[in-house]
Amino acid sequence: MRERRAGLMGRHARLVIAIGGLELMLGIVLIMQAGALLSLGRPGRAPSLEIAGKQATPTAAAIPDGQLREPARRIAEGLIAPPPVDVSEIERVEARPPLGELGLAVRPKTPMPQDWHETLLYRPIATSSAVFESMGWKVVISGAQDIGVDQTCSFRDEVWPCGQQARAAFNAWLRGRALNCFLPPETERFAIAAPCRLGKQDVGAWLVSNGWAMALPGGIYGKAETIARNAGMGIFGPPQ
Repeated sequence: MRERRAGLMGRHARLVIAIGGLELMLGIVLIMQAGALLSLGRPGRAPSLEIAGKQATPTAAAIPDGQLREPARRIAEGLIAPPPVDVSEIERVEARPPLGELGLAVRPKTPMPQDWHETLLYRPIATSSAVFESMGWKVVISGAQDIGVDQTCSFRDEVWPCGQQARAAFNAWLRGRALNCFLPPETERFAIAAPCRLGKQDVGAWLVSNGWAMALPGGIYGKAETIARNAGMGIFGPPQ
């Protein structure tokens, strides 16, 4: 009986040792697999760069074979680099004049009396080239010289009724639209010269620049009249 028990115990011990060895081998395999998986997420170590037994520099390694170049050399530094400037030799000069008269500052507007204010005049009717009537007012466009209705003009020995045509052109442009004019109080209604505008357009500037009125001497529309004369606009051109 003792011998039999001893045999059984020996077999049991060998079985336990065998199972333990298998578990140890399985643990080693699992550890190796886990290490391989972890190494995939880490940056790989750069391979050793060696050329003919010498370690190559990163710059040389980045250039493909057969394209090795010589170091860059400096060319014409005196032409490319800005020359030295002596601050004591710098001199400030006056600004150049504008290239044309259009670059000059706009002449300030003539201030209106404090009791005058902007008034909308509805359904204006032109009575001559720079005069209109509306809502009991008779307004002469300030800065513009009116062309009488009975006035005639000549173009290349041809006479034509430019005054009537100027009034017709003014009425055609107005088309009954309201004008915004600077006027005195309503209690002082009388024929008056006042600046007016149609929307954002200055009425006097439109009349003179299109040749349907002339600029008053020393007024603000002198350049506009010169342009109209040179272009043969309105009364300065052929019959219309």
